[in-house]
Amino acid sequence: MTLDMAIIGAGKWGSALAHAFSQKNRVCITSRQTRERPDFVSMQEALKREYLVVAVPAQHVRAWLSEHFVDRGQKLLVAAKGIETETGAFLNEIYAEHLPPERLAFLSGPSFAKEVMASLPTALVVSSVSEETARCFSDAFPDFIKGYISDDVIGAEVSGAYKNVIAIAAGVCDGLQLGNNARAALVSRGLVEMTRFGLRFGAKEESFLSLGGAGDLFLTASSPLSRNYRIGLGIAEGKRLDAILEALGEVAEGVPTTAALYRIAKAQEIYLPIAREVYAMLFEGKAPLQSVSDLMR
Repeated sequence: MTLDMAIIGAGKWGSALAHAFSQKNRVCITSRQTRERPDFVSMQEALKREYLVVAVPAQHVRAWLSEHFVDRGQKLLVAAKGIETETGAFLNEIYAEHLPPERLAFLSGPSFAKEVMASLPTALVVSSVSEETARCFSDAFPDFIKGYISDDVIGAEVSGAYKNVIAIAAGVCDGLQLGNNARAALVSRGLVEMTRFGLRFGAKEESFLSLGGAGDLFLTASSPLSRNYRIGLGIAEGKRLDAILEALGEVAEGVPTTAALYRIAKAQEIYLPIAREVYAMLFEGKAPLQSVSDLMR
């Protein structure tokens, strides 16, 4: 079935998704800023499409929904990952204020935009409380993307957000040249940590061993193509966070997610040692080598 789709957000990830979905569907794209491309339309026109893929960064979702979204019965695939810093809200909670969960789905899995844009083989998970909604979006993938479906929305959200924080830690690890043993230990314990956090909020344990959990974590925490990994490299070099973000020139969801995790963990007494050390390095100016020493103890 060919879908009438609109991609909201024309950054690298939104553009890669537009490329992918346009292989089998009628696709347009929009963003806050006008772009010179033949498939670009206004926000108002895009929101008339029956299927929406929203790549708006997590910290801007609430404002975008309030300012632009009009519920016309659309099905919506959330393609961003993160936790709202100010409130600690998951994205499904924010979106559910504007449309029913049965028409919401969440995209996860190991997927660098550059490789999706190049049509390289990829596997992704679409999670929704509605199997029909999940399958609609999964079936819309092109031949170079293998789609899986899941009903564990919380698991998809937590793993998608948390892996960015572990990726920052992995970048620090590699930037300090601590070795492969150290990175393997860090990523493995990071998987345990994000599983512990997710189970606290009702996620299914198997979700963290899936493409959206371990798969995305291993990818994001091992490559300079990852923006969050590059932030860790910069921290290891002693650079200031604001300077790193300015040079990056892109949204790195791991930074605000780290702050959100720290606040949630503190309020609910959840043991998150890696996230706590990433927070200390990013926001308290803690020396990376001191964080390593504290984690080893």
